[in-house]
Amino acid sequence: MKSLLYVFLIVFLFSCKKEGKIATEAETKEVEKSFEMYQMSEMAALMEQMYVDNQRLKEKIMKGDTIGKFPQHFLKIHESVMTDKQDKDAFFDQQAKKFIEAQELIYKDPKNAKEHFNNGVDACITCHQQKCSGPIPRIKKLYIGEIPK
Repeated sequence: MKSLLYVFLIVFLFSCKKEGKIATEAETKEVEKSFEMYQMSEMAALMEQMYVDNQRLKEKIMKGDTIGKFPQHFLKIHESVMTDKQDKDAFFDQQAKKFIEAQELIYKDPKNAKEHFNNGVDACITCHQQKCSGPIPRIKKLYIGEIPK
């Protein structure tokens, strides 16, 4: 990540000329101060990991492969720090519980894995409709089969 910042600064230095001169050190430091990397909350990072895990799980279910064991790190959904701490309320807890129950059922009842998987996706979407709607189109891509409206 540092190398990316250095490349950015080098390009910036050569592109920002002031009356034929390269930007001063003070000007460069000002740009460095204003450029801050986005840091994910624990919950955002967990949700990213759960998304990747569920993409893999979807493929296994669709192929009829063995799906393995329930990923225990999913349980961190109940304790992870959210970007906006106020979003962790009774509604979130209820949807998180539905999500975990649906996910666990995939592994306990693999004959109905598709149904349980889609129920987990439903729980995600229901929560994101209230809390943070941005990822909904991406989450909908997880559905197995026809996407509900």
